Amino acid sequence: MVRKIKIGNIVIGRGIFCLIAGPCVIEDKNVLFKSAEFLKRICADEGIPLIFKSSFDKANRTSISSYRGPGIEKGLEMLLEIKERFDLPVITDIHCINQVKAVSETVDIIQIPAFLCRQTDLLVKSGKTGKPLNIKKGQFLSPWDVKNIIEKVTSTGNKNICITERGTSFGYNTLITDFRALPIMRSFGYPVFYDATHSVQEPGKLGGCSGGNREYVPFLAKAAVAVGCDGLFMEVHPEPDKALSDGPNMLKLSKLKELLKTLKEIYYGSQK
Repeated sequence: MVRKIKIGNIVIGRGIFCLIAGPCVIEDKNVLFKSAEFLKRICADEGIPLIFKSSFDKANRTSISSYRGPGIEKGLEMLLEIKERFDLPVITDIHCINQVKAVSETVDIIQIPAFLCRQTDLLVKSGKTGKPLNIKKGQFLSPWDVKNIIEKVTSTGNKNICITERGTSFGYNTLITDFRALPIMRSFGYPVFYDATHSVQEPGKLGGCSGGNREYVPFLAKAAVAVGCDGLFMEVHPEPDKALSDGPNMLKLSKLKELLKTLKEIYYGSQK
C-alpha cells in the first residue's frame, strides 16, 4: 500500500495521476509565469493535479560559465508569487543545509537533487522541517538502495516522502531507464514519480553542457505510466531551444496537452 502524501491542496498516492512540471531553471518572470499559466490551464482542463517546479540555482551545471539561476532570495520570491497568483503548490531543489530553512518556509515540497540523494545531513535536516520531500534517485544508485535513503528521512519522524526515478548511468554521457525500478521503489510504501525529461538527458555530452533527446520523452512517459507510477515529473519550456538550461531534454509546452490526454488514458485504463 502506497502512503498518501498531502502537498498543498492535492494528495499524492490516492490513485489519481499527478504532474510535477515547469522550466528547468528560473530564467525570468516572462518564461516562469507563461509556463505556470499554461500548465495551470491545461491541467485544469484535464483534471490533473499540478505541482509547479523550477530551480533558483542549478548548482551542478557542466561548465563554470553556464547560467545557474537568479539565486535563492530572488528565486523564492518568484516562486511564492507563482504559488499565490495561480493557487499552485510549488517545489524547488536545495543543494546545501543552509538553504533548508528559507526554502521550507516558501515551498510546499522540497526536492533533493539526484547527485545529493545520499547526503545524510541534507536529508535529515530537510526531514526535520516536516515538509514533504521529493528525492530524486541518483543516476548511480540501484532502486533497492533507495530504502536506505527513505530510512534517513523517516528517522526524523517525517514520512511525507516521494521518490523520483530519473534514469541510470549507462556508460559515458548516456542514461537508460530500468522500469523495474518503479515497482521496486513503490514496494517501500511511498509514492513514485517518473522523470521523463531528465531520463533522456545526455550528461556533459556537448562538452560545455549536457545534450538530450527530447523526441523520446513521450515514449518513456507512456511506458512509465503503463508500468505503474503515481505521476510524472517533466521539465517544460515555451521554447526549449532557447532555454538557458537543459533545453535539449525539455518538452515544448505546446506538445504537452495531447501527451497528457494519452497518459491519462493509460493510467486510468491500467487500473480497471
